[in-house]
Amino acid sequence: MRPERILHPQLAAALATLGHTDIILITDAGFPIPPQANRIDLGFWPGIPDVTDILRAIRHEVFVENIQFAREVRDCNPDLYCQLQEIYTGSGTDFTEASHEKLCHDLAYKAKVIIRSGSFNPWANFALTASTDPFAWFAENSGVKPLPAYVTRRQRIQDKVVPELN
Repeated sequence: MRPERILHPQLAAALATLGHTDIILITDAGFPIPPQANRIDLGFWPGIPDVTDILRAIRHEVFVENIQFAREVRDCNPDLYCQLQEIYTGSGTDFTEASHEKLCHDLAYKAKVIIRSGSFNPWANFALTASTDPFAWFAENSGVKPLPAYVTRRQRIQDKVVPELN
């Protein structure tokens, strides 16, 4: 067994295949998942696992540069929004608005993997864009000048910036 690591074999394998800009969609129990999607259904009882449980685990396994979600998370479900901010504080991740329609009709079809939770939490659907390690790429001793986006993400991580949806 792997301590402090994802134990679910299908989920661990799916995460291992991610490359820069691939999308991981983490959803509530009722999200309409396209039939051809790489679907990992973790929900087995109402609320178990919760979408925040999955986000916390993914946070330790994958570098994420952006999370897209509905504005209603911030405006109508402040507890969920605060948990999302807590999980991704110091990660360098940006938050971007995506309507529920965009999540269902666009991002669900682009996602490399869709992970369904048991969550009944309203608007608990999040599209995570995978990144590279901003410290490993363009390492200081490489002699290669880092791209501005990497410099910005590194600084956001070092400053433990709390991401916000603008």
